[in-house]
Amino acid sequence: MRFTALPLYAVLLGGLLSACGGSSSSSDSGAPPTDPGDGGETPTPTPVSTLRIGLLPDTQGGGDNVSMHPMKAVLDKEQELGVDIVIPVGDLTDHGTTREFEQWTSVAEGYRDAGIEFLPLMGNHEDSYAYSVEWIENMKHYIPEDAVHMAGAQYLNYYVIRDNVMIILLKYYNLPIAFQWIKQEVAANEGKFDHLVIASHDGLIGAKYGETREMIVEGTKGDNALMDMWDDIRAFFARYDVLWVQGHEHMYQRSVITAPIWVDPSSWTTADGNYRLPQYTQIMSGNASYKGYEFRYGERELVQRVVQQKMNTMDNGSPAYDANASVLTFQGDRVDYESWYVEHTIGSNEDGVKELADPQWKLMDRFSRTKNRCERLVYPNSIPEGTRPVMYLDASYISNDCTGDDGSVARMVAGTNNTFNRVESRTRDMGVTPGFSRAETVTDLMRLGYQFLFQYHESWTPNLNGNQRLVALNESEVEIPETTIDLKELVTMSWQQGDSDTASDILIVSGTQNQTGTYSSAYGAVKDIESMVGLPGSQPDGTAKQPHTLPATASKAWDLTTAVSDAYALTFDASEGLDTDSHTLAWRTADGWQAIADTDCVIQQPFDSAFLSTQPNRPDACADQPLVGFDADHGRRWWAVLQQDAELALISR
Repeated sequence: MRFTALPLYAVLLGGLLSACGGSSSSSDSGAPPTDPGDGGETPTPTPVSTLRIGLLPDTQGGGDNVSMHPMKAVLDKEQELGVDIVIPVGDLTDHGTTREFEQWTSVAEGYRDAGIEFLPLMGNHEDSYAYSVEWIENMKHYIPEDAVHMAGAQYLNYYVIRDNVMIILLKYYNLPIAFQWIKQEVAANEGKFDHLVIASHDGLIGAKYGETREMIVEGTKGDNALMDMWDDIRAFFARYDVLWVQGHEHMYQRSVITAPIWVDPSSWTTADGNYRLPQYTQIMSGNASYKGYEFRYGERELVQRVVQQKMNTMDNGSPAYDANASVLTFQGDRVDYESWYVEHTIGSNEDGVKELADPQWKLMDRFSRTKNRCERLVYPNSIPEGTRPVMYLDASYISNDCTGDDGSVARMVAGTNNTFNRVESRTRDMGVTPGFSRAETVTDLMRLGYQFLFQYHESWTPNLNGNQRLVALNESEVEIPETTIDLKELVTMSWQQGDSDTASDILIVSGTQNQTGTYSSAYGAVKDIESMVGLPGSQPDGTAKQPHTLPATASKAWDLTTAVSDAYALTFDASEGLDTDSHTLAWRTADGWQAIADTDCVIQQPFDSAFLSTQPNRPDACADQPLVGFDADHGRRWWAVLQQDAELALISR
């Protein structure tokens, strides 16, 4: 079949772009739909403010220097994208010296004076003499006066509320220290926010680092603070749908961290409406420095699913470093996210601005969602056949019913994830020091690794990244072998109140169009997924992942403007009372709402899964239009075959 791919932003981000002209003080229309039963007037739109938060990754420049060129490039990009707030996620400096803070503030002050608010947090490279002198002296001019500080940790752990977003900032390694305070302040502000953003320098899970590995698995004997909170933290974060953002890793990663459902299974109950997975989002903001880290340890499969990963180290075949600019946009209960990157070869300020004189930014990650949503983790189609019936491992675009507030119902009904990214990790080890470390023996260390991080492989609990994720080397060391990891897709169907041009609520489909078939080494070197064998032992049976043949639409490029999703089908049921004869299925484009297919091109029959590969008879003029049908047997059901994320609704013909 042939499809006309509309411009990327016209489909996924059409609503976001239309809102991007204002600041947090401006209003955008969030109009409810016209009553489908009487065709009456649409009520007056309720003003909805827009808040944009930019993430500034680590800017340590080496020695007594800040990486001024990447820092400026990132802030320029985020200013262009209209951010109201920037969160520098720690390691602003390398040594925490007066000279470095002077460099950092000399760059930041121009953006602050232009109206951007900064919410800085302390990284490990400021955690020294810099705290009592340089950090407070410099950052007290950036941390807002209305910030609420944690007792005993002023200028270290604090929060603000902006519009309907509560933003909590934590010092490096302070999650277990601040967790009770977080719970207390979130409870005290219940009803004042729709979104909870928590930013810290490091994270609970991490990629190269992570407090779970450092404080629990390789932790010190008797230090049980984080371990005792382990379940409670993940349950709390999942319950509040936390967006966790961090630095420290000098690479980009977005993943979801699962909650312990036996501790807080609230998202499984029918009273909560649509099915939102018991998990929260972890975003490693990437890099704005003159060094890059390789991917160590790999995916922590027991609790983590990686949906996007990119690193650049200028080492072992990697040609450059990355600078990353990411923006979270909040409108009502909706959040849109974009992450951009640009490559550069600057090793110090003295090298000059080089590629960043005219940075060619490329969009590499994105998602859109609302609080009323249904979620599905779609696995790559590289799982051995016999594994798929086990647990929830599945590569199909299939979901349960997802219901809008107006009674509209959507459902994914067909499609397979054949276009996915592949990444490698490198081999690392962990050690035991009897009498000092929590683990007394190698066996004990392996137990902790499988209890808190890695999925133990059995036929009923398969590990898709290999059947030997931990290997005993000797009496004091455990190895985590290098492996090849195929990324998952977090596909969401979210509902948003309709606008004056729609006759239904709006369905936002996100997550199908984020991967293009890239394959990179642990250091960021480019590899070819279609011709290169993965690392030994990277499949559940102990063999290597094999080359994967991509669809012809796969670009293998990081630039998501080239991305085309695998064909998938969904159904859209109109609410009771809507006149189906006078409405049709539409999507949002740069020019507003348009029918996905002309009336003469809409197939009058139920969906058949064969339509994904074989198009039914339609007039020749319909060849370049997506396949859309109406199921008269069901009475009020449209269906469509798409190859992109989209915003869908019913409109008048």
